[in-house]
Amino acid sequence: MSFSDVGAGASSRRISAMVRRYWYLIIGSWPRIAELAYWPTIQMVLWGFVSSFFMSQSSNVAVAAGALIGGVLLWDTLFRGQIGLSVCFFEEMYSRNLGHLFVSPLRPWELTAALMTMSLIRTVLGAGAAAVLAIFLYSFNLFALGLPLVAFFTCLMLMSWGMGLVVVSMVLRYGLGAESLAWVAIFAFAPISAVYYPVAILPEWLQVISWMTPSAHVFEGMRQVLTDGSFNWTRFGCALALDAVYVAIGVAVFVKAFAHARAEGKLLQVGE
Repeated sequence: MSFSDVGAGASSRRISAMVRRYWYLIIGSWPRIAELAYWPTIQMVLWGFVSSFFMSQSSNVAVAAGALIGGVLLWDTLFRGQIGLSVCFFEEMYSRNLGHLFVSPLRPWELTAALMTMSLIRTVLGAGAAAVLAIFLYSFNLFALGLPLVAFFTCLMLMSWGMGLVVVSMVLRYGLGAESLAWVAIFAFAPISAVYYPVAILPEWLQVISWMTPSAHVFEGMRQVLTDGSFNWTRFGCALALDAVYVAIGVAVFVKAFAHARAEGKLLQVGE
């Protein structure tokens, strides 16, 4: 085996091949294409009209209404990031293709890199379409946040990848009976992520838990940018540090689940 078969170039080709596989699955099915933007748009429209009502009441409430729309769009980034990673993995399980993939030179970290890449693509397309529509419907431009938006997006994507890897690991370990975790796990974080209200609204004991999530720091930081135009670097640093923990946990759980599945021969039976 030559160095080119195991080096960075070979890895990038394998990752690219997996990304193309998932991309072809999307563009080859109009329901998959529609699904990318359907839920982000529905949520944005629903909460956008609620926010429009708030904006007609007073200028102070108008600021809060803008934060509400921004919260909806950024929350969908977190949700879409986790779902995007999980669903691409489920495609391999539905087709019982994992065993075929891993008798090839593909390595687990390369598959993980491909899943993260597709998660990013799906999220940009889905949440991006909703954000553009919000400009025309409500004159709310999330992109006006500028560089802070990039920081918020990055933090939420990293958190979503950590959670997505845990969900994938549970499905790899326990089979498709655990598939529903992909759709419900993220919502357990919604009350403590301070998406639509500040952390201070929560009971004190719950605030401690809330600050342990990167998302809480992101949404508090977003509201600060919208209200006084300042970017809180402390919040950003805390979010990144917590993201590192979430991703590390996700990777560790995935490695353990994959090793168990390989040892038990479940890669060939994972669709059962």
